[in-house]
Amino acid sequence: MLLFARPIFVNCQNESIGSYFDLDYWRGCIHNIMWVRNHVMAPLSEEFVFRACMMPLILQSFSPMTAVFITPLFFGVAHLHHIAERLSLGVELSTALLIGLFQFIYTTLFGFYSAFLFARTGHIVAPFVVHAFCNHMGLPDLQDLWQQDMWRRVLAIVLYVAGLAGWILLLPIATSPSVYGNTLYWNV
Repeated sequence: MLLFARPIFVNCQNESIGSYFDLDYWRGCIHNIMWVRNHVMAPLSEEFVFRACMMPLILQSFSPMTAVFITPLFFGVAHLHHIAERLSLGVELSTALLIGLFQFIYTTLFGFYSAFLFARTGHIVAPFVVHAFCNHMGLPDLQDLWQQDMWRRVLAIVLYVAGLAGWILLLPIATSPSVYGNTLYWNV
């Protein structure tokens, strides 16, 4: 959540965070097939396949750190089908490839994080929750920064930097294998 300090702050400012405490909001989500796909089924199935199934197999031939860096490449490649989807919608080839490359990069980066979480905690819950949360929040809207007045822009940048710094500092502590009782042989 620290990485999303600025978007969460914006949600608090525009009071949209209140909807998370509304039972009708959650009823609507559960009955929306796209919401269920993006927030439950995709994270659960992807984390099961790429973390719970692939990582133990790859760990039989590679070191834990190598496995953390190999499995995300498969995860990134698995998202390249969106290029064909965009082409079928009439998007120009160069644009579809550029968007596909960007998506490959950020899904691979997320895959590193998710694989690291799986290796450190020893279970699929942490990667699943983080995946669902990231799917919900989406990528930060950096274009929005330049439409803000100066003090809001500075505050946004401070929140991004503080969130990133906090995440980096707390990651080893929050993912300590001893916290999760992880005695598996692939601790990173």
